[in-house]
Amino acid sequence: MLAVVRNLRERRTALSAEELLDFETDVMAGFVLARASAGLADGTIRNDVSNLEQVRAWFDQPLWEMQPTDADKYFGQVIRHAAKGTRLARAQSMLTYFAFLELRHKAEIHQLTGRVVECPVDEMNRPRGNKQAALRIPPTAAELGVLFSGWRGELITCRKYAPMARNYTAAKLMSLVGLRVNEVRCLDLDDVKWHLGRFGKLHVRLGKGTRGSGPRERMVPLINGADVLLRWFIEDVWGLFDDDHTRPGAPLFPSERHNRDGTACRVGDDALRAGLAAATAAHLPGWADKLTPHVLRHFCASDLYLSGVDLLSIQEILGHAWVATTMKYIHIHRTRIEDAVLAGQQRAAQRLEGLVP
Repeated sequence: MLAVVRNLRERRTALSAEELLDFETDVMAGFVLARASAGLADGTIRNDVSNLEQVRAWFDQPLWEMQPTDADKYFGQVIRHAAKGTRLARAQSMLTYFAFLELRHKAEIHQLTGRVVECPVDEMNRPRGNKQAALRIPPTAAELGVLFSGWRGELITCRKYAPMARNYTAAKLMSLVGLRVNEVRCLDLDDVKWHLGRFGKLHVRLGKGTRGSGPRERMVPLINGADVLLRWFIEDVWGLFDDDHTRPGAPLFPSERHNRDGTACRVGDDALRAGLAAATAAHLPGWADKLTPHVLRHFCASDLYLSGVDLLSIQEILGHAWVATTMKYIHIHRTRIEDAVLAGQQRAAQRLEGLVP
């Protein structure tokens, strides 16, 4: 038997403008559901949809109607001078959306519109480059020692002891075990597992997932004296926030504000950032406006590496999906490279001794 072969570019069914708009809306809803089913975080999905809506508003037609020449004009003229991250994000959202269209709706779109789905973003017009984190060179251990020593001394005379002690503890904890600021603020009292390991461990429930995949849990050991720091804070400071330590979900780092039921709210990341900024301006002014919670995370990685901890262990502590990411967090203040070069030059000079008249 001979199969009936149809021309894929033949339009077979006509749609009204209203029907086409409804179909386009249903397709976008399916895209959102599919990405949610893949486990992507809500914020990542919202960003993709927002990028697609921006392109759709400019094009003023269903995106599957776009041709490479349309993408050329959009990326080469309309948003040519936009930030690199914006252009890359728009392109990636388009690539993802068209992959979805080709997998799920290619035949249906052709049947309804006569259009063969093909991504207009290709190797010729796709914005080049990738989004790299800014290089964050952390202070030396001596400089951070000055900061935390001065900050600790300020606790004796400060007007609001509990909030300052909380900010001090949170910042030092980030420098010791490399937590992100949002991971710190989301910790509960119950997340401190004193019985695990040699020093106790922190159960980081809301760790950052890779590529927007949602929270990724991990256990972080209380190394570098983090166990002593947290015992002091919990035993001597935490009770000053007037909360019940036995209630489920009691925050490890409370706010001065209280909920309607009288329980303490969770501290915000803005309060922790502001506390670190104020202490830095007062005790390490050379780093004012430069020392952030994420720089403390870079310091932790570098300090662990200089202490002899291997990269895979540092990767596990920081919660990175790839060891290549961890390597970007390692900044060496010692003169290891320079020393190696000088040693090589000295060995070369010794080999040449006696050969030169």
